[in-house]
Amino acid sequence: MKQELAAIYCRLSVEDREKEQTESESIRNQRALLLGFAAERGWLVYDIYADEDYSGLREDRPEFQRMLQDAERGRFSVILCKTQSRFTRNAVTAERYLHEKFPLWGIRFVTAVDHVDTAFRANKKARQINSLVNEWYSEELSENIRAVFRRKMEEGKFLGNYAPYGYEKDPSDRHHLVADPETAPVVKQIYGLYLSGLSCKMVAERLTEWAIPTPSQVKKSRGQDLGRKDCRKWSAGTVRRILRNPVYLGHMVQGKEEKISFKEKKVQELPKERWFVVENTHEPLVERAIFEETGRMLERGRKHFPIEEVRGGNLK
Repeated sequence: MKQELAAIYCRLSVEDREKEQTESESIRNQRALLLGFAAERGWLVYDIYADEDYSGLREDRPEFQRMLQDAERGRFSVILCKTQSRFTRNAVTAERYLHEKFPLWGIRFVTAVDHVDTAFRANKKARQINSLVNEWYSEELSENIRAVFRRKMEEGKFLGNYAPYGYEKDPSDRHHLVADPETAPVVKQIYGLYLSGLSCKMVAERLTEWAIPTPSQVKKSRGQDLGRKDCRKWSAGTVRRILRNPVYLGHMVQGKEEKISFKEKKVQELPKERWFVVENTHEPLVERAIFEETGRMLERGRKHFPIEEVRGGNLK
């Protein structure tokens, strides 16, 4: 009898990692369990595929896609996972592969813990019920996480991965912003240059000429946002966004967009009445009079008043 050739698939999501001591330990435990399971059945292991920090709802997992490509090419006859949810938490994805593509490719899908085995048609309904339960779990988890985020936004807690340019996360409270000694003076300088009569484009050119690092360069120098290409020149758009951002008044504005579905990464913009706005949550970098006059000038698209005339009220 021909010996089965198996592919082992392991997955760890961010939520799973929070429950484990380390992500590598969890993947290592899955791998050990599945290697033992395969050895007991006399299966040879073709390869081990493992995705870390990926939700089971997503299909763009790198190792998941590599495994599917190898499956379609007939490089093994069995896919072995710890549970069906390690393979996917999306009911549509499970149906597509377990009951449509895998039979066409001659692939048998087996799990070690919840006893899924597509070689037996009798448990097809159980597999489909598993798919729905896994998806419902993901939806409920997504709603719970969203509720926690909403509560934190209502309290004015900063939830971004990286602090806005001009600020840094408070070392003692990552949900609180404090002025960044390196970039806060640049923000103030941007407002001053614009109010002195320079356009956003001219301000950007001046900052580039002075070799002031752009926001993306600052992030890269600090080991943040390494997946994006850093921009070496200031742009008018970047300057305009800084001039319009109420975070520099000391206010927290969050919840401007939300995911269309817990299954999708795509987001939609929300109307202003649904934003979470909490005032005076952190140290302002500009005075209110300056911010408001800057806003009026941006709306007009022309500059009429030098900064000395705007400073009169000295309001905060």
